Amino acid sequence: MDDHFNNLYQADFHRWLLHQAELLQAHDFERLDLPNLIEEIETMGKNRQHELEHRLTILIMHLLKFQLQPDHIGRSWISTIFEQRERIKEGMKRMPSLRPKLEHTIQDAYKSARRKAARETGIPIENFPRTVPFTMRQILDSNFLP
Repeated sequence: MDDHFNNLYQADFHRWLLHQAELLQAHDFERLDLPNLIEEIETMGKNRQHELEHRLTILIMHLLKFQLQPDHIGRSWISTIFEQRERIKEGMKRMPSLRPKLEHTIQDAYKSARRKAARETGIPIENFPRTVPFTMRQILDSNFLP
């Protein structure tokens, strides 16, 4: 591995990435910064999982607000619901390996969505169901609104 370019990882991440890509394209595997390259690839996978959970949190939070505050429904809530659904579906198409984890991710996202919805609405958290009140199909269904 080239120490000069290994140091780039700390000093200039973008340049380091470009150099790693050049080395891969040239099949110059001996000079790759494998420890950092592996770490970055693993981080990319985790980031995709976190993005999915974040989008589900936003979506479920808005579904909860929609359900518990029908007098406050606004166009922005509906827009957010549909936008998050579209982004989640696009992500599932690009990364189908996340689909088996979807139900578990929904459970994790619900915990955060419940807290955030309580905080945003001022409704006591005890008024929100302890478990997800929507099925996975409902959460992802473009036509479903509580």
